Amino acid sequence: MDVDRISSLFGLEGRRAVVTGGSRGIGRMITEGLLDAGCEVIISARKADQVRAAAEEMTAKGTCIAVPADLSQDEGIAHLAATVEQRWDALDILVNNAGASWGEPLDEFSTKGWEKVMNVNVRGVFFLTQRLLPLLRRAATPAHPARVINIGSVNGLTPPDTSTFSYSASKAAVHMLTRHLAKELVGEHITVNAVAPGPFDSQMMAFVLNDPTSRAQIADSIPLGRIGRPDDMAGVAIYLASAAGSFVTGAVVPVGGGLATISM
Repeated sequence: MDVDRISSLFGLEGRRAVVTGGSRGIGRMITEGLLDAGCEVIISARKADQVRAAAEEMTAKGTCIAVPADLSQDEGIAHLAATVEQRWDALDILVNNAGASWGEPLDEFSTKGWEKVMNVNVRGVFFLTQRLLPLLRRAATPAHPARVINIGSVNGLTPPDTSTFSYSASKAAVHMLTRHLAKELVGEHITVNAVAPGPFDSQMMAFVLNDPTSRAQIADSIPLGRIGRPDDMAGVAIYLASAAGSFVTGAVVPVGGGLATISM
C-alpha cells in the first residue's frame, strides 16, 4: 500500500473548515471526519450550550471551535462569518449542514412551518455562502480548489411518505442551488457539491429511529438493508473536501443505501 499517496489524496492537514449544525447528528459525523483527516474546524449551532459542549468533546481529535449562531436570521449569519474572518484569513471548506424540518397534514400546513424550514435550509445556505465567499476565494487555487458542500436529502430526490412538504421542497432547492453555484464559481476554483443523505441517527430522525420497530421497518425499506453509519457520512465529506474530489463540482451525491434508486 502506498500510504503517502493515500494521505495526499484524502488528507486534509492544515485545512480550515466551517460546519454548520456541527454539534450533533450528520453535522457532527462530518466534523469528526474532517478533524480526523487533519482539519481545523469551526462548528456552529443555535443552542450555545450544546455547540460548546460538542466542540469541547471533539477537541480530542483536533482544533474544534464553537460559534453559537442562528442561521435563520441575518444577525446569526453575520456573527458566524465575522467570527470566521477574525480567526482565519482564508477558508478551505464550507459545509452547509444546518437544517430544520416540519411536518403537518397538507390541509393544515402552516406558514410558520414553511418559512422556518425555508429560512434555515435554503436562505441560510445561500447567504452564509455569499458572506464567506471572500475567504473561500482567498483559499482557492487551481491545484487546490476551495470547497462548498451542501447537505440536501434523498427527500429532495424522491417524494417521501411523510407530510414534510417544506422540507422536501427545501432540499430539492438545495440541490438546484448547488448546481447553480457550481456553475457560477467554477471559474474561481471553488467547487460546490451536495450530499443527499438517507436515514441516519440524528435528532431529526430520532422520532422514528429510536423506536426499534420503526427502525427495523425503515432499515428493511433501504436496498442495502441498514441505517446510515457515521463513517458513511464522514467518508463522503472527506472525499469531496480532499484532493480526491478536486475535479468534482455540481454533483448531488446520494448517501442513502440505494433509496435514490427506487420510488418511495
